[in-house]
Amino acid sequence: MMKRFKMAAVLATGLGTFATIAAAGSDGEKMTVTGEMIDTWCYYSGVMGGPDAVVGSAHHTCALWCSAGGIPVGILTDDGTVYMVLRIGDDSTSNGGDAAFAMASDVVTVEGTVYRRDGINYITVDTVVDNAGIQNVNHPDFGNVPSFSIPELN
Repeated sequence: MMKRFKMAAVLATGLGTFATIAAAGSDGEKMTVTGEMIDTWCYYSGVMGGPDAVVGSAHHTCALWCSAGGIPVGILTDDGTVYMVLRIGDDSTSNGGDAAFAMASDVVTVEGTVYRRDGINYITVDTVVDNAGIQNVNHPDFGNVPSFSIPELN
């Protein structure tokens, strides 16, 4: 439980940091980013296993639940960089809004503004240029729920 609290605090701090960046007038950098839409809770906390278990079709249902629950989504690029998505288009509730929900586990190309602070990358998405859908089909590798993510009962 403490691990979950710490991760929630890190995510909340990250979103608060963005407000500080915006207030300070940081211009950010216009970029095009391509990667898989992930839920940042499972990716960073390791609660569902390593990075290879929290992507693609094996993690799709969980990514939907996390997005619907308000967990911020991120874009994971091929080089392992994660961009925390703060907004998609005009959707001011992107961390749990319809735009993020509809793209869970999809590989997308987006144009937007990237901000970097304290080792975290943030992006405000202006346009979704392409949505290739779920490209990482990994049910044969992990099944619906990876076995190593099921807690042992004592």
